[in-house]
Amino acid sequence: MTGHAADSDILLQLDGVSMQYGRGETAITALAGVDLSVSRGELVAVMGASGSGKSTLLTVAGGLTPPTSGEVVVEGHWLSQLSARELATLRRRSLGFVFQDFNLIPSLTALENVSLPLELDGWTTKKAHRPALDALTIVELGDRAGHFPSDLSGGQQQRVAIARAVVGGRSLILADEPTGALDSTTGELVLRMLRSRVDAGAGGILVTHDARHAAWADRIVFLRDGRIVDESRASAVSSLLTGLQA
Repeated sequence: MTGHAADSDILLQLDGVSMQYGRGETAITALAGVDLSVSRGELVAVMGASGSGKSTLLTVAGGLTPPTSGEVVVEGHWLSQLSARELATLRRRSLGFVFQDFNLIPSLTALENVSLPLELDGWTTKKAHRPALDALTIVELGDRAGHFPSDLSGGQQQRVAIARAVVGGRSLILADEPTGALDSTTGELVLRMLRSRVDAGAGGILVTHDARHAAWADRIVFLRDGRIVDESRASAVSSLLTGLQA
């Protein structure tokens, strides 16, 4: 495990991670001994049936919920050894979350939503607005910076969420069904933005149920009952997805 944590190219390492809710006969196992790594420049898609543990994997990987057992290492930091303040700082600076329901604050403009994580980290409003506007420009929404979420389409709101996830140079993007509520054209644009950020040096996990969306990844991991039961490298993705869709 130490070797993995010391490898500068590995952004995320899950080592024997299990997650159980409840106790005794009513206990539910969401994850069972998951081993997974994500490197710089790598997008990993996670697929599986409803209830297979996909979303739980993201919350554990992002330090939102501690695992019942096992270790989570982000950029060489063992999350189990961090204080609550240190963990919060790591999430603000290194982790970007993209959710299907956007999670934008309705009373803040697009620019203010994107700059908020930086301001929470101690940046002045003026200083935070500069990289926030740059991030919005990257997702082609620089001209919508002053608009509120209610004035934006679903696709535009999701692109704001992606800008918020990557602002400040965050290195690990965790996306949970980010295109689920979007039409196919807008969904493809969102995936292209995510892929572009990963190609620029970040790492990413994309939870999806859609084989077409998973095809944007470098590697696909399949979960069943909280366990990784199969995975495919990029060279085999096309043939594997064709078989799943047959």
